[in-house]
Amino acid sequence: MRKFIIVFTLFFIQGISAQELFVVTDPASNVPAGSLGIRFGQSIFKEQMQSRFNYHVMPEVTLGINKNLMVRTSMFVSNRSNQLVTEGASFYTKYRFLSTDDLHSHFRMAAFGRYSFNNADIHQEQLEIMGQNTGFETGIVATQLIKKVAISASVSFEKAFDNKPDYKFPAAQSDNATNYTLSFGRLMYPKKYTNFKQTNINTMVEFVGQTLNENGKSYLDIVPSIQFIINSQARIDVAYRHELYSSMFRSAPNGFYLNLEYNFFNIIK
Repeated sequence: MRKFIIVFTLFFIQGISAQELFVVTDPASNVPAGSLGIRFGQSIFKEQMQSRFNYHVMPEVTLGINKNLMVRTSMFVSNRSNQLVTEGASFYTKYRFLSTDDLHSHFRMAAFGRYSFNNADIHQEQLEIMGQNTGFETGIVATQLIKKVAISASVSFEKAFDNKPDYKFPAAQSDNATNYTLSFGRLMYPKKYTNFKQTNINTMVEFVGQTLNENGKSYLDIVPSIQFIINSQARIDVAYRHELYSSMFRSAPNGFYLNLEYNFFNIIK
């Protein structure tokens, strides 16, 4: 698997064209104003200490309020209790405060915030309010598109609380962290657009990391992926997440994502 990741990364870096829709990170651009996106996210990750897999389902609904503001709500369902159980939900908003456009490029910057609540047990040092912890996250993201090459980076602060009603956050663990991401995307097909109904095939590689602020423990993951966009409305993402480095305990760092999404445009005039 390490050889595959190295080959994928080298192949990607040599490419010169990309798309601005990432799998596990969010770019500074928003969904179109007046649009509604419905996503059915799934992930299956291998437990490190047990002979089992964690399966998570995350249905999401995203609404473009206007060109600068979008909101999203997500639900968390997992099989960690040996059956599919709803464990919590998340509310997210992003505001684009900077936008510059040129003939073959654009640059965007946005601020974002997320609040999540979760009733599952707290079972790792890594903070993850998208499906594991109750808490909030706030940060900024910048995205550059040059011709068809997209590069996006973000930094954020994350804070975890008790997972009520039964699980207090462990006093010996850091309850806040700094998150950072770096993402690249490339359009593989078509080489030339003739109409908006053409299927797009995109390859991406994303780097996702975290440092716990109270003890300095950290991790860094790589996420290579392939994405299909059909008729400019439907989207299919397939990705593999692999831990490159970690000094903290993580219960299930390696696994696969499968996201299915459909967008309805101009529902709000």
